[in-house]
Amino acid sequence: MRGVDLRIGVTQAPRELTVEMPDDERDETLKSIDAALAGDTDVLRLTDKRGRIVAIPAAKLAYVEVGSDDGDRRIGFGS
Repeated sequence: MRGVDLRIGVTQAPRELTVEMPDDERDETLKSIDAALAGDTDVLRLTDKRGRIVAIPAAKLAYVEVGSDDGDRRIGFGS
C-alpha cells in the first residue's frame, strides 16, 4: 500500500516527527496542513496509517515536508 510520508519540524524540538499517511487522504491532509500554516486553526491533527492521532500546536510548526512513501530509502553509505 502506498502512502504519503510527512516530515514535520517543530520549533524548540531537537528531532522532527515522521508520520505515514494513507495516500487516499493526501488532499485532505494537504488542506489541514495549509490551514495550520495559515493560522486558520490552532492545532494540526493528523490520523496516520495505523489510526494513531498526532496533534501539533500550529504555532509550533517550523516546516512540513510532504513526499511519497515509495520504499526507496537508503541506509548507510551509498553512492
